[in-house]
Amino acid sequence: MSSLINFLKSRFFWINFVVIITLIVASVGFVYKWLDSYTDHGNSVSVPDLHGMNVNRVSSFLRSKNLTFKIADSSAYNLDMKPGTVVEQDPAPDEKVKEGRTIYLTITRSEAPMVKVPALKDVSLRQAEAILTASGLRMGEQIFKPDLAKNAVLSMMMNGKELKAGNEVPKGSAIDLIVGDGLGNTLVTVPNLIGLTYDEALFVLKGSSLNVGSVFFDGVMRDTLNAVIYDQRPEPDESATINQGEAVDLFLKR
Repeated sequence: MSSLINFLKSRFFWINFVVIITLIVASVGFVYKWLDSYTDHGNSVSVPDLHGMNVNRVSSFLRSKNLTFKIADSSAYNLDMKPGTVVEQDPAPDEKVKEGRTIYLTITRSEAPMVKVPALKDVSLRQAEAILTASGLRMGEQIFKPDLAKNAVLSMMMNGKELKAGNEVPKGSAIDLIVGDGLGNTLVTVPNLIGLTYDEALFVLKGSSLNVGSVFFDGVMRDTLNAVIYDQRPEPDESATINQGEAVDLFLKR
């Protein structure tokens, strides 16, 4: 035991102890410095926000930031975005990464997917717009055509060609609608309604495919159906004709 204590007190022990400690510290410092260099510690950059940027601009933009990119997915489609627009990125904006890091991007597809044209015949104009939007399509021009079915879709067209329900078109396409204007293309004689009750006048107008326009009352009217027509516009005339679906204004009195 005394020999061990003498050894620990000896000059030889302390010289070797100091040498060993120095070598350990130097080795740790070397390893730390090597790891620092290998991982490029301290040279991080903030990931820029690439959302909404076209992929053609991304390459030069990221090069200035010492970053690169790869397309992870190009199947997304958005009606309101041009093809090749960045919609997602990984890592996210403002994340700290090493220089040279690859940013993975999801971009909108260059070609629109095909969708089927919905059945719109005899549907109202308002309903047609809602159905088109739900199908990923847009309403184009409304072309009104003489027909008693007012604001009802008669047929569909795109680029001047007629479409049928079930035809496939690119998503986001504008579909032109041929719509009834509520007026037939058949001319009818203006019927004489003077002297008829309001109820009788309605029956005659319906039989002529005409509509009631404005109704004017002479005095206080409590019983409209039994009121009598004393004037009308247009005035009755055997030679006067109007389109089916047009309106006739009525003047009533008790």
